[in-house]
Amino acid sequence: MTLATDDGVAIRAEGIGVSFGGVPVLSDVTLEILPGEIHGLIGENGAGKSTLGKVFGGYYQASTGSLRIFGEDIPKWDPPTALANGVAMMHQELQLVPALTVAQNVYLGLEHQSWSILHRDEAGRLKKLMENSGFELDPNAVVGDLPIADQQKIEILRALARNAKVIVMDEPTSSLSKDEVDQLHKSMQTLRDEGRTVIYVSHFLDDILAVTDRVTALRDGRFVKTSTTSDESRSSLVSAMLGGGKMETPFPAKMRPAATTPVLEVEDLRSATGVKGATLLIGKGEIVGLIGLVGSGRSEIARAVIGADPAISGEVRLNGVPYADRTLAKSAEHGLVMVPEDRRRQGLVMTMAVRANMMLPHLDQFSSVGMVKTAEEKSRTRELIDHLRIRPAAVDGNVSKFSGGNQQKVLFGKWLVEHPAIVILDEPSRGVDVGARERIHEAIAELAAAGAAILLISSEIDEVLGLAHRCYLVDRGRTVEEISPEDHTEASILSALFQHQAAVNTEMTS
Repeated sequence: MTLATDDGVAIRAEGIGVSFGGVPVLSDVTLEILPGEIHGLIGENGAGKSTLGKVFGGYYQASTGSLRIFGEDIPKWDPPTALANGVAMMHQELQLVPALTVAQNVYLGLEHQSWSILHRDEAGRLKKLMENSGFELDPNAVVGDLPIADQQKIEILRALARNAKVIVMDEPTSSLSKDEVDQLHKSMQTLRDEGRTVIYVSHFLDDILAVTDRVTALRDGRFVKTSTTSDESRSSLVSAMLGGGKMETPFPAKMRPAATTPVLEVEDLRSATGVKGATLLIGKGEIVGLIGLVGSGRSEIARAVIGADPAISGEVRLNGVPYADRTLAKSAEHGLVMVPEDRRRQGLVMTMAVRANMMLPHLDQFSSVGMVKTAEEKSRTRELIDHLRIRPAAVDGNVSKFSGGNQQKVLFGKWLVEHPAIVILDEPSRGVDVGARERIHEAIAELAAAGAAILLISSEIDEVLGLAHRCYLVDRGRTVEEISPEDHTEASILSALFQHQAAVNTEMTS
């Protein structure tokens, strides 16, 4: 039985727009989510599907447009308000406390108390909730000891304990086995049978086709269509995601490096963070791309290579010499550096100026007997500001006040100070304007032309194809195929990735 609404719609979004740092991520998105359905949100990497899901969950505030929830206009929207209106969100990274029990996690913040004394009745309350929902878990089990599939059930139970009528699931299957995916799908169907609504954000098209009732496709932050899933196929969904093809991006001309021995070699690398068999090599002056869908393990491979995450097995070689016991500091000494995907949390110190951010890893070079060589620092910073066309051109400018594109240029410049030998670029142009993107692309080509070996990771497949000399396809923590960019289009790459997913799923069920 479907939960009643005044107008027959659970969520009505009209003209939703979202911008980050002045760069539009969603533009004029209008759609309806119905009560008692599993509604899929699809789109290629960067299309805005997760952003829209987080708008529904209250984690992002729309800059334009309006939301109507179960017939009520909602002027202010944040996670508590969303939850108060029956909308809960289940993140890809689960928001649980590993040291607490299942029951304690489900009722965290909802404990019964009187006279400031807690009544430890969560286990009994959870048993009643599970009887009504069809889920079965040990209320006293410690969450950190449970498999991911059970932890996801706990997230769902948390939502039900807060009387959620709509549950947004953002890429919930990216790290699950086939059996765990099947369990999650059954849980989603149970919720739907109760009359609740599930919004399923996923890049796994087979999963979307298997479990959703309707599906909405986004492209470049805009609404494309909503359709009944039974009327769709994998090829029709890919067509909706890509449309008639993107506008051509003016990439720098590719300069083919001379045949050289590899500068960086990675063989069967594995890590506790999800790398399950990565093998690749990069020569001097070569740009090599990693292409995969969200959750494929591209960033995890980069982090294991540079030493940000510890490896379990496998080998990394620099100029033919094994490089074990990797750390970020040791990698920097070897000329192996990384521009991370999150510039605000992982790349820049937002309370420091441009010069301080750029020079922070290079204090040994720009100091003597404990004294900073300020004049040399300023001179090198000015050179990089001019080279990258950073605006405002202020050596000691407040980086937190810069646009996203200029912040990204500062982060890029930070690792150009000492002419690195190997550069890992993770989403180098994410969230930047067209002008900044073009200059970053030029800088990448210039860096390679100067002899640096570059590992390029981007959610925008056309960016990798436009810049890289060679590419590796990545799926579920593995490099699965080496390709030549000249022989492929974005559509053929997506088709190859989806076919590989389907093949792996078939192997797992046979």
